[in-house]
Amino acid sequence: MTIPNTWLITGASSGLGLALTERALAAGHRVVATTRQGALPAQHPLLTVVRLDPADRQQCRRIVEEAQKVAGSLDVVVNNAGYGLVGAAEELSEEEARAILDVDLLGPLWLTQAALPLMRSQGSGHIVQISSTGGVGAMPMLGLYNAAKWGLEGFTEALASEVQPMGIRVTLVETGAMDTRWATSGMQFSAPNAAYDELREQLFGTPTVPWPSEPGATGGGTSPDDVADGILAHIAADDGPLRLVLGDGTADQIRMVLDRRQQDYATQPGFQSSAG
Repeated sequence: MTIPNTWLITGASSGLGLALTERALAAGHRVVATTRQGALPAQHPLLTVVRLDPADRQQCRRIVEEAQKVAGSLDVVVNNAGYGLVGAAEELSEEEARAILDVDLLGPLWLTQAALPLMRSQGSGHIVQISSTGGVGAMPMLGLYNAAKWGLEGFTEALASEVQPMGIRVTLVETGAMDTRWATSGMQFSAPNAAYDELREQLFGTPTVPWPSEPGATGGGTSPDDVADGILAHIAADDGPLRLVLGDGTADQIRMVLDRRQQDYATQPGFQSSAG
């Protein structure tokens, strides 16, 4: 039997955030869901929807205070809000670079900081950071997205050791492609430099950005409902890994990245085995 908890989920208007919200409500949990617009395409007696700009540290603190007022506790925080940015390192503007780091990296940090005092006083809680295979490896034209996710993975791994003695669990969810609008209407693009047109053609099949997409079109991949089910099962368990790998083909992608990194290190004398 599931014990009802209070969840705070960011980026809940669509995709994985909406799937998590619906699954958590169906399991009997109370959900405080945040969106930039302050609205969701669903209503439920256990659902509270609030407006949040995840890059605003003071708003993050107010949202945690509101969640505590609504439910009296805060058991699970899911930092899901984020977006992708296509652009070679040379193409990125300062505004674009700062904006994606504000949302994809600092937003989870601000909300985590806001939630920890309450969880520490409870002696329990679970911080869930939505990462991706982009937090393990890197891909040309997605460097700042990768930088944000690598940063998220770095501070979260340290966080897990810091708060474990306080009874607080931490999880990094690493997913591959999901059938959401992340890679279509949700993607942002830097102004292209013609020097990278050939690379764009190789990677994306077109040198033109932004690439066209139909309204409501998705990028294909694992169903966000399936990923949400995996996250709920992990949270309901007494224990589990720091890095939760979900989605079709995700493990193979991560294994390929780690194998390539190990091979790179192995070419250097300092990493060659002294045995034998």
